Amino acid sequence: MTLTVGPLRAEPGRKTRGVIPVDLGLTTVEIPLVLVNGSRPGPRVVITGGVHGGEFVGIDAATRLAGFLEPDDVTGQVVICPVANPPAVYDGRLGKSPLDDVNINRVFPGDPAGGPTERLAAWLFEHVISGADAYADLHSGGIDETLLDFVGYRLTSDAELDARTRAMAHAVGYERVLFGRNAEGGNSHAAAARQGIPAILIETGQLGERDPAQARALLDGLYRLLHHLGVIDAPQHVAPVTVPPRDWVWTGSVVSPATGLWYPDAATGDEVTAGQPVGRVIDPADGSEHKVTATATGQILYGMNGLTVAPGAELAAIAVPHD
Repeated sequence: MTLTVGPLRAEPGRKTRGVIPVDLGLTTVEIPLVLVNGSRPGPRVVITGGVHGGEFVGIDAATRLAGFLEPDDVTGQVVICPVANPPAVYDGRLGKSPLDDVNINRVFPGDPAGGPTERLAAWLFEHVISGADAYADLHSGGIDETLLDFVGYRLTSDAELDARTRAMAHAVGYERVLFGRNAEGGNSHAAAARQGIPAILIETGQLGERDPAQARALLDGLYRLLHHLGVIDAPQHVAPVTVPPRDWVWTGSVVSPATGLWYPDAATGDEVTAGQPVGRVIDPADGSEHKVTATATGQILYGMNGLTVAPGAELAAIAVPHD
């Protein structure tokens, strides 16, 4: 079958690159897409990067994958959107769009009659994500965020869907697989799960780095995923998995109690216990200090590296192995 996204078309055995203009009300943005329509029928897999600005590893890996994949090597169809949110990626370089100060990964499946970011989410969900047989959204630790690589997914009330999604998450080959206990919220992979699509989030890299080794690690994970889905043969050039994937679950989040300067006493990767001091937020005006403690026991999987924080800013996220 012909692979079509908006005005872009790829016949069986063909690969098409292009951009699609999307009207956001206040402005029009151009969404880059690569359509790889395999020589043999099979599943449709969608991969997005650049949902947030300042997260470069996913954009890099998605772009590399788009260059490497050829239709003769593909069973099925692969849709790659390396920069899903151009305003945040090119202008804002942060999680929120400079158009309206909205985090797109909190508003999926979007609203075609809403603000610019809600309209963009609605277009991506309707034209790119919906109809997929499998979906992977690529992220990394942003400019002010330290992070241990992990794969995430959401549980639903559909046991068969959950099993397929968990198998996808494990196939990536990362040591940590984090599952959310429900599919609520505005994340793209959660919204996809609510529509019955096996969907995962892959987090690779930190601090907004453009690290070729991290991009290579993510690319290897994407090859493993595509092989698991039956889209490509077993790749010969992928690094072996040295640590078996293990299920983890989130136990707590630490947020800033005030505006000020953040001085952590615990780092990403550290084991903490509930009530343990993990840092201080200091008011730069009067020097007053707000002590910050862990809200749960477990390992810090990502943390705030930036100095300046506002009330409610996430300072650390804590998880434990599920077993």
